[in-house]
Amino acid sequence: MQINLQGRVALVTGGSRGIGLAVATKLAESGADVAIVARGRKALDQAITTIGSTAHARITTVVGDVAVAADVVQAYDETMRAFGRIDIVVNNAGTSRTGGFESVSDEIWQQDLEQKLFAAIRLTRLVWPQMKERRWGRIINVLNIGAKAPKPTSLPTSVTRAAGMALTKALANEGAPHNVLVNALLVGFIDSAQVPQMAANAGLPLREFMIRRSNEIPLGRPGRTEEFANLACFLASEAASYITGTAINVDGGSSPVV
Repeated sequence: MQINLQGRVALVTGGSRGIGLAVATKLAESGADVAIVARGRKALDQAITTIGSTAHARITTVVGDVAVAADVVQAYDETMRAFGRIDIVVNNAGTSRTGGFESVSDEIWQQDLEQKLFAAIRLTRLVWPQMKERRWGRIINVLNIGAKAPKPTSLPTSVTRAAGMALTKALANEGAPHNVLVNALLVGFIDSAQVPQMAANAGLPLREFMIRRSNEIPLGRPGRTEEFANLACFLASEAASYITGTAINVDGGSSPVV
């Protein structure tokens, strides 16, 4: 299937590495103008080189922390100045934070909510009116499979991501009459930039961590970022014009919940 996004503009948060970079690269390869938002200028400059090698459209970058409300507004404003519109938003920013209930402080709860939930709320609220006016829009919320089936010591991430899934469904119902489609992609174990830190948090050498996690996955291996990006690009396109309000597991069969 050939995905054509020419004439569309996408904004991807957390777009300088890992899943976000793969999604931004695939969208640009499919013809969309793409703005990527991340906290570090060096990482964004490197991302431009990666995306530009296959892009068929324009790329711009915004330095900002989407956990900060003013930075969300800045990301929106700079993208609008660069491209004049926003058709596709991929709310991807977020670092996995996991711990037992008693170990998670109010500060950590609040940081997680700001970075993952409120960032998506604020950015979507900014783009929503223009999507409704043009009767075309795509919102893709990147969550994880803990949103459906939280495990012990998965706080605060599993709770924040579950809230993101509820947000996805509510927005899908509101957006449907205006052809604004809202879906979530739930990450399982993807071989991305976060994996070394996950291994360190588990107190394991990276190789051993990868082997253990792979053995827990029915497909027997981690996912690749480009596999995730392929599905995100499909959902952003006209090929997915009858899909909204879904939460799709991208996990090699790991989730106990469909």
